[in-house]
Amino acid sequence: MKRIGIIGTGQIAQAHLRQWEEIDEIEVHIACDLDEDALAATCSQFGIPHRTGDFRELLKCDDLDAVDVCLHNNLHAPAAIEALRAGKHVYCEKPIAGSYADGKAMLAASAEAGRMLHVQLARLYLDATLAAKKVIDAGELGKLYTARATEYRRRGRPYVDGYGTARFVQREQSGGGALYDMGIYEISRMLYLLGNPEVARVTGRTYTEVPMDPTRQEAFDVEEFATAMVCFESGLTMDVVVAWAINLDEFAPSYIAGSTGGIRVEPFSLHKTMADIDFDMTANPGAVAGRRRLMNPDLARDMASSQRHWAAALHNRVELLPTAELALNTMLIQQGIYLSHDRGREVTADEIMDASVSTAAEV
Repeated sequence: MKRIGIIGTGQIAQAHLRQWEEIDEIEVHIACDLDEDALAATCSQFGIPHRTGDFRELLKCDDLDAVDVCLHNNLHAPAAIEALRAGKHVYCEKPIAGSYADGKAMLAASAEAGRMLHVQLARLYLDATLAAKKVIDAGELGKLYTARATEYRRRGRPYVDGYGTARFVQREQSGGGALYDMGIYEISRMLYLLGNPEVARVTGRTYTEVPMDPTRQEAFDVEEFATAMVCFESGLTMDVVVAWAINLDEFAPSYIAGSTGGIRVEPFSLHKTMADIDFDMTANPGAVAGRRRLMNPDLARDMASSQRHWAAALHNRVELLPTAELALNTMLIQQGIYLSHDRGREVTADEIMDASVSTAAEV
């Protein structure tokens, strides 16, 4: 049994706690939140025996193996870094932080402390991702050369369109908008499938154009739509289209194209030319996952979700996926889109890194 503490008891913490309840080898031993009523209600609902309003008191618990950071984006870095330095492994809600500079500091603290840092990137564990990776690793696509990462909501802006608080749409708290909230999921999954290539240059634009309730608009200072082209050092390219709100029907699924084949990721499909005939093939990714559950149930369990994978890593059953590195590279692309928009031109990876500053707020 591994004991963890959870920092924050808001909306995302509730989702995390429901999943921790399903993992027998994890015990949530203590919770922390400044809101005493919310904290008491959460501890009662989930049977958490201890609580505190000061996360530094939580970190003094000698019998904690890890902490789960469920705070707003600009609070991730200060809480995670203190936890790592206190000898705790860290599970962190996405994105890694509010800026590339803060995410890099978190990885440095993890290395210095010799403790694991894991970022919640849920799509790495989906059946479609497993199928896509198997096809790519088998060489069925040949040389990979271009990809697309798409994220779509017809009308799904936090706070403005009916859920979440204003903090989700305030740069001071969140660091960014649609790119940070939902774009990270698909960008990070595509980076994972592409082998997490090194970014060379980014060109991007962001927009907030779809009308919203004027009483909510006053709080809204992040993007609802972003588009970009990313060039990697290997020559590979990836374009990005992310929408919290747009007057269009759903985008086509993300894809990866190679010299001898291509895939759309979800729903999964494979496209190849054989015997001079162009084939567009559907598949059943669930069957692949099902066979893994039959043939290797332990591995299937340990790769079933981000939190089950984290539990397995804490128990030394699996090597942790490089989620922190993927999340940091995703952050580099996201900040590159913002910087390119501000400067009105393509920007290099070095420019993005040099321009990134800490956005960490006091916890």
